[in-house]
Amino acid sequence: MSADDILLDVEERMEKAIDVLKHALAGIRTGRANPGLVDSLRVEVYGSSTPIKQLASIGAPEPTQIVVRPYDPGTTKEIEKAILASGLGLTPMSDGKVIRLNIPPLSTEVRRKLVGRIKELSEEAKVAIRNVRRDGNKAAEQEEKDKTLSEDECERVQEEIQELTKQYETKAAEMAKAKEAEVME
Repeated sequence: MSADDILLDVEERMEKAIDVLKHALAGIRTGRANPGLVDSLRVEVYGSSTPIKQLASIGAPEPTQIVVRPYDPGTTKEIEKAILASGLGLTPMSDGKVIRLNIPPLSTEVRRKLVGRIKELSEEAKVAIRNVRRDGNKAAEQEEKDKTLSEDECERVQEEIQELTKQYETKAAEMAKAKEAEVME
């Protein structure tokens, strides 16, 4: 594996860790309605677990309401069950065609818990990034042992991996800080 291959692999894996964090943060509730809250829900329908996005269109016409419009009105009951079972604390109201989810305002205690969860998710992403750094450094050292990289190249690769680590950890921290501000407003 060449130095460029190692760096490319490290960068791709760090980017995936950031994507996972971004997806996890989208599912965290703020005071405002956000379709991302229910995007990740899976619904037991037609004998399999299906993402809600494939069964319905999801929108937020008002700051305190999410509207779910099932493509097939026959799946409405299953979607309601999935929302109730999700643990989001939302109660679906249905007229048979459209499911409305009213987003209640967050209490201070709930906001603090959410901020704690955001910090946990951010730390998990940072740990994943550091694990990628460790793997990249090991790969570079292995290539040096196998005589495909010189000692100087190995050190350069490790320095670049450290730079990428700092860059992605900063990105994770900034995303978490922005989400915390959103939750606390």
